[in-house]
Amino acid sequence: MSKDLQPTVDPTKMGLGRSIAVLTSGGDAQGMNAAVRATVRVGIYTGAKVYFVHEGYQGLVDGGENICLATWESVSMMLQLGGTVIGSARCKDFRTREGRMMAACNLVKLGITNLCVIGGDGSLTGANEFRTEWSGLLVDLVRAGKITEEEAKKSSHLNIVGIVGSIDNDFCGTDMTIGTDSALHRIIEVVDAITTTAQSHQRTFILEVMGRHCGYLALVTALACGADWVFIPEMPPDDGWENHLCRRLSDQRARGSRLNVIIVAEGAICKDGKPITSDQIKKLVTDRLGFDTRTTVLGHVQRGGTPSAFDRILGSRMGVEAVMALLEATPDTPACVVTLSGNHAIRLPLMECVQVTKEVTAAMAQGRFDDAIKLRGKSFENNWNTYKLLAHINPPDAKSNINVAIMNIGAPCAGMNSAVRAAVRMGIIQGHSMLAVHEGFDGLAQGQIEPLTWTSVSGWTGKGGSMLGTKRTLPGKRLEEISQNIAKFNIHALVIIGGFEAYVGGLELVQAREKYEEMCIPIVVIPATVSNNVPGSDFSIGADTALNTITSTCDRIKQSAAGTKRRVFIVETMGGYCGYLATMAGLAAGADAAYIFEEKFDIKDLETNVEHMVEKMKTTVKRGLVLRNESCNSNYTTDFIFNLYSEEGKGIFDCRKNVLGHMQQGGTPTPFDRNFGTKMGAKAVLWLTDKLKECYRHGRIFANTADSACVLGMRKRALTFQPLAELKEDTDFEHRIPKTQWWLKIRPIMKILAKYDIKLDTSEHADMEHVIKKRSFLGK
Repeated sequence: MSKDLQPTVDPTKMGLGRSIAVLTSGGDAQGMNAAVRATVRVGIYTGAKVYFVHEGYQGLVDGGENICLATWESVSMMLQLGGTVIGSARCKDFRTREGRMMAACNLVKLGITNLCVIGGDGSLTGANEFRTEWSGLLVDLVRAGKITEEEAKKSSHLNIVGIVGSIDNDFCGTDMTIGTDSALHRIIEVVDAITTTAQSHQRTFILEVMGRHCGYLALVTALACGADWVFIPEMPPDDGWENHLCRRLSDQRARGSRLNVIIVAEGAICKDGKPITSDQIKKLVTDRLGFDTRTTVLGHVQRGGTPSAFDRILGSRMGVEAVMALLEATPDTPACVVTLSGNHAIRLPLMECVQVTKEVTAAMAQGRFDDAIKLRGKSFENNWNTYKLLAHINPPDAKSNINVAIMNIGAPCAGMNSAVRAAVRMGIIQGHSMLAVHEGFDGLAQGQIEPLTWTSVSGWTGKGGSMLGTKRTLPGKRLEEISQNIAKFNIHALVIIGGFEAYVGGLELVQAREKYEEMCIPIVVIPATVSNNVPGSDFSIGADTALNTITSTCDRIKQSAAGTKRRVFIVETMGGYCGYLATMAGLAAGADAAYIFEEKFDIKDLETNVEHMVEKMKTTVKRGLVLRNESCNSNYTTDFIFNLYSEEGKGIFDCRKNVLGHMQQGGTPTPFDRNFGTKMGAKAVLWLTDKLKECYRHGRIFANTADSACVLGMRKRALTFQPLAELKEDTDFEHRIPKTQWWLKIRPIMKILAKYDIKLDTSEHADMEHVIKKRSFLGK
């Protein structure tokens, strides 16, 4: 929506007199239900009527009871369910003009002129064809006497918006499709389980994952588990790969590894286009090397199970954006698809995206594999380049004579070890000597420093916590000892992986450069904390794992109330003063309220929330979930809020409280945190290598400029390096949070989905972008 229109639009009246239908089509994907729920509730919020179309396009053709009015309560308790509650089907009838005529007739009779389609590229292409034919279909229906001239006039135009739901992540124009993250969760659970048994028996495991003609699932799995080899359709192995593969597996065993993992995408091919199967690879490894080899084909396990927190939030955000796009569309607007770019929901013309998606297939068919990888997008290309670099087994003979030290600072979190592993291996590939600093800045001051080798970080990606050991101590009081040890161990560069203390500690080292020349070395801080409160990055390593822990716990808590009814749960989350976990878990678990420090609240707000809960108990949904960030208010404590709800809800509902505590910091890292940590660790060391060349003068390294000490962070659509000193202005040091936080803009979505009558700021909603322009960005 254009910003100049904003003042005239009241979002709660945008949909008056309009009808929206929502359907899921093609293969199911976890998170589709979140999108359906958001589409229904936001549609109702805007004043529109919303209809379910059961069984995908088949339901649209058959009509009758398949198209029924949705209510607010009808989408309750859907968030945590996998698959699609409204059903999906492959539909031959819709491919015929007669079938589409029947579908059009059913929509016209109900006055539905807005259609939200959740599915893959085939489903979305079908929707666009339907829209293109719409006026012709109406003419034929009037001629056949199926609808009146008046009905045709009222429904003269059909608006279409697509949401991509597919575990394959094979749709160009979006960073992630709904269901991909959850599928990765299923795959990584299996990889972790198989790793333990493979190590016991010194086995080679070949895992075949889904993805059709897209290698995304296979590639990210290989990155996230440190696989020895990955086969993907976009980049077939070179001729003679059989010898190379066997050599690599033998080398790994010779280095002391007890297992080998090979990941195969189901669409994997040779350069000549012939398929590469897991059985073929098993035969090769067994015959040539005599290794005990097993294959596991994961199949439909990947489609099943509960959606991850990411997929629920993605589905919810896409559903909101889809409703806005439908209601803002004009007859001239092309059919659009809502997609994710970085952390922004954007709109792209549907057929441009479909066209680029088809170009990937064409490029692969013509053997233009480099083009295929570029067309898949920046994220895919980055994953592939990182995997290729880290898959090197033979470090260079030429040493750089550079020593890079790595340390963890602050509270432990899942994914820290992935970053350490990637940094160590990338450093060794660059010819550097890598040093582990144990126990944070204390260890640096006490000289708890030892070399790290390629094999010493094997298997670290799947381990939670901090293998190096970590402490919250800042360096300020021990600068003398730290500078002596930097000199003693001849440290030329420093990688600091941690939370807010890592950022502040980095700043203290930079400030100490004036007094201690030893501190004049390049420094990079990688944000890793469950709180997601490090300035300079939209995401921190570890936050996704914590978010999934909170979300799954809230699911269980809500389920426990299903039998008792009329129960409200007050759940306290971690995060320090940062409300990221409480807000995002609120969105992912379907909370009624989430109290955070960044959004001030008073007794009137609490009163409003309690009254809202009382009203909710009159509906069929007789349970409530309230999240509270641990430091949101020193007076309105978790006990206070629990007591308030208990007192005001007497006779209407009863209350229970849960403080989740340190379980949020533990557990094995999620696929996102493994992948994110791996990419951050690798990128940090590549940057340090370039910086060291810049700072090498007169036979020694001397780095004292602001840009030689940076935070590596995810900003909107890219990983960027920002000088520590420049981030000071955007930091609230007292409360240990950045002054600007992107996720605050999506808090209203949580409130609207919980049926609060608030105004959704539609001024942020994007005009349609173009995938062709975007591709130039992606192809860089």
